[in-house]
Amino acid sequence: MKKSIFLFFFTNLIFGQPPTISLNDLWNGNYNPARLEFIRSMKNGTNYTILETASQKGTSTVMQYDFNKVNIGTVVVSSDNLPEITSFSNYSFSKNEEKIILETEVNPIYRRSKQAIYWVYNQKNKELHKISDNKIQEPLFSPDATKIAYVFKRNLFIKDLVSQRKVQVTFDGDYKTLNGISDWVYEEEFGFVRAFDWSPDSSALVYMRFDETKVPIFSMDIYGKDVYQFPYRFRYPKAGEENSKITLHHFTLENRKKKRIFFEGEVPYYIPRIKFEEGNNGLIIQTLNRHQNHLKVWRWSPKTGKMQLLLEEKDKAYVSIHDNLQFLEDATFLWTSERDGYNHVYHYDKNGAILNQVTKGNWEVTALYGFNKKTKEIYYQSVEGSSTERGIYSVKLSGKGKRVLHKTRGTNGATFSVGGAYYIHSYSDEQTPPVYTLYATRKNKPLRQILNNDTLIKNLSSFKLPDKEFSTLNVNGESLNMWMIKPYNFDSSKKYPVLMFQYSGPGSQEVANRWGDDRLLWHKSLANQGYIIACVDGKGTGLKGAKFKKATYLNLVKYEALDQIEAARKIGNFPFIDNSRIGIWGWSFGGHMAAQCLLKGNDVFSFGIAVAPVTNWRFYDTIYTERFMRTPEENPEGYDLNSPLNYADQLDGKFLIIHGSGDDNVHVQNTMRMVEALIQADKQFEWMIYPDKNHGIFGGNTRNHLYTKMTNFIYQNL
Repeated sequence: MKKSIFLFFFTNLIFGQPPTISLNDLWNGNYNPARLEFIRSMKNGTNYTILETASQKGTSTVMQYDFNKVNIGTVVVSSDNLPEITSFSNYSFSKNEEKIILETEVNPIYRRSKQAIYWVYNQKNKELHKISDNKIQEPLFSPDATKIAYVFKRNLFIKDLVSQRKVQVTFDGDYKTLNGISDWVYEEEFGFVRAFDWSPDSSALVYMRFDETKVPIFSMDIYGKDVYQFPYRFRYPKAGEENSKITLHHFTLENRKKKRIFFEGEVPYYIPRIKFEEGNNGLIIQTLNRHQNHLKVWRWSPKTGKMQLLLEEKDKAYVSIHDNLQFLEDATFLWTSERDGYNHVYHYDKNGAILNQVTKGNWEVTALYGFNKKTKEIYYQSVEGSSTERGIYSVKLSGKGKRVLHKTRGTNGATFSVGGAYYIHSYSDEQTPPVYTLYATRKNKPLRQILNNDTLIKNLSSFKLPDKEFSTLNVNGESLNMWMIKPYNFDSSKKYPVLMFQYSGPGSQEVANRWGDDRLLWHKSLANQGYIIACVDGKGTGLKGAKFKKATYLNLVKYEALDQIEAARKIGNFPFIDNSRIGIWGWSFGGHMAAQCLLKGNDVFSFGIAVAPVTNWRFYDTIYTERFMRTPEENPEGYDLNSPLNYADQLDGKFLIIHGSGDDNVHVQNTMRMVEALIQADKQFEWMIYPDKNHGIFGGNTRNHLYTKMTNFIYQNL
């Protein structure tokens, strides 16, 4: 019998079921937990700042608090006191903390990039000045706080904050050349937009130049509200295609001279990180070959022009890029590596010779927080004891004197003060939304609670939402992490349909003991309507060692799909599961997986929803795809044998495919090709295109509509 949302609401009223969370309330943010936003530790080590917003007034305030004192803060800057600004969305201090950049009127570009109006607020004289009348990108104070560098129309500029004069550093920025900001694929896959840095003495800039001349152009129509749509064109290198040519340049402000930085004996293919060392003028550069299995870390001297190779990482599959390079005062440095099979902390001397491996074991370091020079302790987060949870630890540089600051139970995080004397501890688990507590590090003593979400717990209590049950499932020779959500009134004598959710991308994790997002609340609400929701992290996912993560190399979704199909088969054998009604859904990589599993596992899955799916890795970008697959020319079978496009004739269940037509990341081309394959295979299915929406598919009523669409499809077909 077909079901609908109305029928479920009617049943709830008659039979006393708990109320269902309104999707409109859910996606309007009514059940979002409160969080500390933009925590900054002050250089004195005894104060910290956070960004506070007054939702009713729409104003923003940077508040300063003392680690030692009760929660009575002082206002650093507030839009209430600035007639030129209604509110600001972010802030950053100069190194001396006398000046602050405030971000307003933001226009997003892609996932991380944006243009905005930026202001400089001077704490001493309380003056506010606009950096530029134009919307600019990535403003950055010079270390002496007398200048700001920024990008406008793909060119790099420097503004003197004393004279208010501007210096244009580059002049060739155009539709194929970027200076000081990254191109689309670097932004998406290496995770940064600002591609320049100041020298520590404020005398020079180093910047990256991206020449996109040979990068193919992708075009997608924007339908908008006018009579004619218009093509949006941008350079997007799909797997096997040309990437931008990257060069590094040094600009000296005094004489306005530019020189290119050369590497001895090679031309790096990728440059995923650049940053000046603190305290001297050495520039640290990370380079990577196209296969992404050979990483080098260099130190370049502006004075001598010489390049020194500090360390190398090699792997038969790939080397992951991270931000865990930390230089200490004695010029030695910390680095994390998977070289022993698990991600651990290593200590190197100033010339790149390894001093020792600091952490060891069959577990992974998940965050490197910093170093306390007084106690000689490193602070880090890890999964020691449980790959689904996070603990916080400290250890001496020697690897001895390990202390447990917070056991590996639930998800623990930390923001340490400068110097490490204090830290703000964040905690959440399946039943506990985020709680923030201030600690004194040395004695690991809680000083006071800063924020909790008790009100949210109370507001959700009437829905009787069930908890995740964590376990493992033996699948294809591996013990896989799993969670399952059962209805609050679960009856083991009944048979329930099951909806499996997963992402499954390399190094990802969905099975974790932490407070979830709005999607998890939707899952729990669905469970209360008579469904079992399950999630299994298969091979290729993270935090169980490099061998487990890299088992899918050259064959994305092959082994991941086999794991999900076999996991579904085993779950289907549970006595309370109706194995004729097993569905799977996912988004992005998870959408690809949902389509692949529904088609290749048609004897197990009767239902699938794929949102914004990749349908052939030939359509996705170079950096991500080639990291795991190499190029289509090198690995054609890996691309085509693992593409749902080639299995459309195997559809034997209910299928819904959803995409945004303005998706700059996973192009709607993927869905169009999947739809055409299904049509030619004479297979019936449902699909939904959201006009002009990007990979997140949100804006206005969109999320509410999307989840209503999926909810109805589940009720009617699973």
